[in-house]
Amino acid sequence: MIRSIIIDDEEKGRNTLRNFLKKYCNNISVVAEGDCVKSGLEKISTYNPDLVFLDIQMPDGTGFNLLEKIKEIDFKVIFVTAYDQYALKAFKFSAIDYLLKPIDPEKLIDAVNRLSDIEDIKSINKKLEVLVGNNNRFEKIALPTVNGVHLVKIKDIIRCESESNYTTIFLATGKKILVTKTLKEYDEMLTPMHFYRVHQSHLINLAFVEKYHKGEGGFVIMEDGSEIEVARRRKEGFLSELIRF
Repeated sequence: MIRSIIIDDEEKGRNTLRNFLKKYCNNISVVAEGDCVKSGLEKISTYNPDLVFLDIQMPDGTGFNLLEKIKEIDFKVIFVTAYDQYALKAFKFSAIDYLLKPIDPEKLIDAVNRLSDIEDIKSINKKLEVLVGNNNRFEKIALPTVNGVHLVKIKDIIRCESESNYTTIFLATGKKILVTKTLKEYDEMLTPMHFYRVHQSHLINLAFVEKYHKGEGGFVIMEDGSEIEVARRRKEGFLSELIRF
């Protein structure tokens, strides 16, 4: 049995989640509840849970603040939040699961199953390190692989290449990381940070473009020596973005 704590300042939200867990996730027991950062910390210290369902906005701080106050996190976390653009972006960069209010029972089941079957505490801690450490700057990203999680600085990513349902990340150090997410997901996250998807299979960091060669679509040479084809239909947008950059 997985021992869980619900930390949410809204009683209605706590009741709904507790009832859904009882109905749909019979492998999880709710051992305590908190309604703010202070009480949440007290419950975690007292009950030593396996899993915490954590709200973002609370009267005395945020769920992020709560995690910052814990020296060593030895439990898993699923965030439960109303729509918040910054929070959702933060979750994507840290590859951490979250549930939007009102909670969808199917998504709750999926989130619980992913934590139960795949993630270990070490991986969770790496993701939480990115989540808390970014602190509005989005300097790091968590890259989930079949063997765990890699933390890298976004500025060190030269390019991303599609590998079916996986993505290979090429770093300035020469290291390559095969990630268990699609290129589309990294396109959505990194394009606002001066990356550009020049081809269906390639997302590049404009900071590492060394030269562009003209052609029907042309191709770029990156600082690591790689030659990346530019799709004809993406050429105009890419050149415009490159000039602005």
